[in-house]
Amino acid sequence: MRQLLLTAAFLPALASASPLPKADATFPAQDVNEVELGWQLFYDPILSGNRSVACATCHHPDLGTSDGVSLGLGDGATGLGLDRKIDPNNPPEKRIPRNAPALWNLGATEFTVFFHDGRLEDDPTRPSGIRTPLGSEMEMGFRNALAAQAMFPVLSGDEMAGHYSENDVSQAVRLGQLTGPGGAWDILAKRVAAIPAYRAAFDQVIGADEPIKFHHIANALAAFITFEWQADASAFDAYLRNGTPLEQSATAGMDLFYSKAQCGTCHAGQFQTDHSFHAIALPQIGPGKAAPFENHNRDVGRGRVTGTAEDFYRFRTPSLRNITQTAPYGHNGAYTSLETMVRHHLNPIASLNAYVETNTTYSDGKFDTDFKLMRDEVEVIEIAAANEISPIGLSDLEVTQILAFLESLTDYDAIKGRLGVPESVPSGLPVDQPSN
Repeated sequence: MRQLLLTAAFLPALASASPLPKADATFPAQDVNEVELGWQLFYDPILSGNRSVACATCHHPDLGTSDGVSLGLGDGATGLGLDRKIDPNNPPEKRIPRNAPALWNLGATEFTVFFHDGRLEDDPTRPSGIRTPLGSEMEMGFRNALAAQAMFPVLSGDEMAGHYSENDVSQAVRLGQLTGPGGAWDILAKRVAAIPAYRAAFDQVIGADEPIKFHHIANALAAFITFEWQADASAFDAYLRNGTPLEQSATAGMDLFYSKAQCGTCHAGQFQTDHSFHAIALPQIGPGKAAPFENHNRDVGRGRVTGTAEDFYRFRTPSLRNITQTAPYGHNGAYTSLETMVRHHLNPIASLNAYVETNTTYSDGKFDTDFKLMRDEVEVIEIAAANEISPIGLSDLEVTQILAFLESLTDYDAIKGRLGVPESVPSGLPVDQPSN
């Protein structure tokens, strides 16, 4: 790409050295009956409009609790990850606009803000205890924002609801009937309640006389995510808890991470996230997440939530736990390689200028929106202008050492989950399984 007019020399530097975190994360205890119920619901396509997409389709343990591609294909495709193929009889209109985030440790109490732009968060000042894009329409009864975020994909036509009015759920969404009687959530709750095995399981959780509501489903999913994807037994955790030494290269990488490389400035805390938002000049690929009257390939991240210009192109700092398992990287999966993503941080604007389409990992199909924005010089200059990171000089050896430290953040015992993938679910619908 052509040289941009803005150079990194004029950008502010981030803070310097960061202290090592403490291994003190708190995970609330979960009811075993609710966890097992959420386990079944997580893998059951019953929660999608066309009964074809489950939560696990885009958050599968064999793909690091993500989907293994830059931007996924939801309704209108079959298979997992790179094997996911477009249904020629019902093709999706576009890719899902953002990368499917991993689910590791989201049940820890420190996680109170969700989605790449933070549009959903715990907020005790709200009647529901949650601030959401639904505002006053948000139903009561969701245990926390984790429960609420687990269910928003069912309202998305690209993800789980389906196209326009091709089923009862997508029709309700199109008409703006999301909550309340006859709304999309109500339709899904009634679907689940009509399955005897689910009704019996909910009897053990909410009582036999309580009608199943959408928030009950969401709370069960949150209980499962909290239990299943706790990953705090990595080599780094052992080092923090009892001083168990890391491998030599990882130790050197840890020193760099928390000092010279300044990674710990934003990737702070036990799970390497400050839960805040930063602009780092990530290339914009895919359909974007703009308002209908805006450039449909644009994605201004946090700025779309707050409406504040200074928040444009800021995205939530991701946790780095099990990061070696969750490629591709970035809010839209712009980088397939972890090393390439690390190197982007060393000089974001130069990396943005040099970006090539082969950095992505896409499954089936081509869309005219895939790389359209990266050919728009004005838009790319705006992305660069928002960048907050000044260049940092690291040698190839030092990059290798940082990668070794990132490897030490992997909790290998947690990767497959505690309950694993069920062979079947109460609806009788097929469970997504990897092809190999």
